[in-house]
Amino acid sequence: MNAAEVLIDFVGRIEGEVHRVLDGLSSEELNYRPDPQANTISWLIWHLTRVQDDHIAAVADLEQVWTAQGWYERFELPFPPAAHGYGQNPDEVAKVTADVDLLLGYYDAVHEQSLTFLKGLTDTDLDRIVDDAWDPPVTLGVRLISVLSDDLQHIGQAAYVLGLATRR
Repeated sequence: MNAAEVLIDFVGRIEGEVHRVLDGLSSEELNYRPDPQANTISWLIWHLTRVQDDHIAAVADLEQVWTAQGWYERFELPFPPAAHGYGQNPDEVAKVTADVDLLLGYYDAVHEQSLTFLKGLTDTDLDRIVDDAWDPPVTLGVRLISVLSDDLQHIGQAAYVLGLATRR
């Protein structure tokens, strides 16, 4: 198994969890908050998808699926197109109230663009510097692991919130 195959497997596992968490959820469950400061499942899925979209598009030199395929308009959020959830406050989190079909549609489109990019990678590509604003500079491999780690954390949080929502 080469590095691209490992990354593809990782992305596939996140995809499976996103679909599992969202399967059959009601609007109430999607937007459940254990307390007023907590993130909702809807926000967590939107955010992890936005981060993957933003970061993969940047390293692949592509337009984000969010804008290229009209997802920004479909979500009708009161944020600028570049927003991806980082640093949002609880009031902003509450404004992300998408339904399951919208969330899955966007996630699946981003997943497809990510897979297409990953399938073309070689092990050597992973050493390419993609961000020299850090010391040491960030390589493509480090950036991809960072994105996938973030996504994995957020899908785990969404699964936890789902457990709380269904047991209340």
